Amino acid sequence: MEESRFSRGDVISGVVLAALGLYIIAEARRWEYLGADGPGPGFFPLWYGVIMVVLALLLIGGNLLRRGAGKTARPVDWQGTGRALLMWSAFAVSIALLKVLGFFLSFSLLTLFVVAVMYRRPLRQALVIAAGGALGFYLLFPLALNVSLPVGVLGF
Repeated sequence: MEESRFSRGDVISGVVLAALGLYIIAEARRWEYLGADGPGPGFFPLWYGVIMVVLALLLIGGNLLRRGAGKTARPVDWQGTGRALLMWSAFAVSIALLKVLGFFLSFSLLTLFVVAVMYRRPLRQALVIAAGGALGFYLLFPLALNVSLPVGVLGF
C-alpha cells in the first residue's frame, strides 16, 4: 500500500515552515522597512520570511512532483534524529542560561558540549576550542566593534 503524498514528512514540514514564514512576514511588516540610516528593523525579517516561504514551497512542490517516492522511502534515521534533537536541546539550554551566566560562559558551555559530546573529541581539545571561541567573540564584539554582549551574574 502506497502512502499518501500529503502524509510525508517533507510535505508536512514544508507546510509548517511556510506557515512560520508567513507569520514572520506578517510581523515584519509592522516594523519600519527602511529608515533614514538604511535598513530598518523590519528589513531582514521580511526577507528572511519571504525566503523561508519560497524554500518551503519548493520543498512541497519537489515532493509532490517526484514520481514513485513512496515506493523507495527510506526508514527514519532515529539515531540522527536523536542527535539533532539533543543539539537543539543544548542550544535551547544555552539560551536559557544566557541571562544567568552571560554570553561568554553560556557560549563556552555550548561549544564545549558540541565539541566533546557531539563530535566526540577529547575534553582538553574541547576546552581549548571553547575558550578560544569565547576569546574570539570577546576580541571581536566588545573590543573591536564596541558592542556589548549579555553579562551574567558573575559580571562577564
